[in-house]
Amino acid sequence: MSSDMILLLGKSLWQTIYMVCVSMAIACIIGIPLGILLVTTAKDQILECKIVNRIIAVIVNAVRSVPFIILMVAIIPFTRMIVGTSIGTTAAMVPLTLAAIPFIGRQVENSLKEVPYGLVEAALSLGATPLQIIRRVLLPEALSSIISQLTTVGIALIGASAMAGTIGGGGIGDLAIRYGYQRFRPDIMIITVVILIVLVQLVQLVGNYVADKVNKK
Repeated sequence: MSSDMILLLGKSLWQTIYMVCVSMAIACIIGIPLGILLVTTAKDQILECKIVNRIIAVIVNAVRSVPFIILMVAIIPFTRMIVGTSIGTTAAMVPLTLAAIPFIGRQVENSLKEVPYGLVEAALSLGATPLQIIRRVLLPEALSSIISQLTTVGIALIGASAMAGTIGGGGIGDLAIRYGYQRFRPDIMIITVVILIVLVQLVQLVGNYVADKVNKK
């Protein structure tokens, strides 16, 4: 393999890491509070509000029901409005973030539902406010599970970032399509697949390690 191709592989790998990390960070900032709202505004919960809960649930379900490849194309005008272009690594982060937000919301909701409601009732009996219950009971108790779920979302984003290569999103997926598929380079295709497998393994290993470290059970 030529030195130019090695440089291209390194650049594509960096683009993939950049896309996934930034998209994941923004999606967590929005998705985690979304998941908290899904749980706390449900029936018989500390912030019960059926209307808010239903509106959030409908939006989350609507976005999650759109396949990522269609979402990328459908929001091209929105992507262009946000970042000024619809092609490239930065542009690919817009659909990646939008796709991850509802995913994270549901995963966080599932984790918080695992917390025994008796702990919430005990905190309520001690006079804790809803915000205190969320910060000191729900999130600490569900932290290990949330990290495990976020690991799953991170791995899904790696796969989605490779898909973004179909519309010129850059990264490993773009390299695999342009060189491995369109230029009939099986060696490039194999290397890109191996890189993606290694990336997923690393993310899973780190996620499992951190989840085990914070697990209080």
